Amino acid sequence: MTCCCKGNEDGNVKHKQRDEQEKKALMTRLSRIEGQVRGIRAMVEDDRYCVDILTQVSAIQAALNGFNKELLARHIKTCVSEDIREGNEEAVDELCELLKKLMK
Repeated sequence: MTCCCKGNEDGNVKHKQRDEQEKKALMTRLSRIEGQVRGIRAMVEDDRYCVDILTQVSAIQAALNGFNKELLARHIKTCVSEDIREGNEEAVDELCELLKKLMK
């Protein structure tokens, strides 16, 4: 798989070319999470019990964590490893900063 984590002319926006299988897997996870959020909204509108809502919120947090783990693993295996092979050591610094943000 080729990684294309490249910035535009001003360097502010990066893009990554994903294959269809990866994109579909990520989109499926996001659709499931979106459905869970809509479910919580319906629970609030229906005046459901707080504990039930909080349980569903916890499930969404776990689903988002799973999404992050999958995306991070793919990022390391493609973008970061390719950048290192090309001599871009800044990719490691960027990864370290990202991990600090994710571990808050």
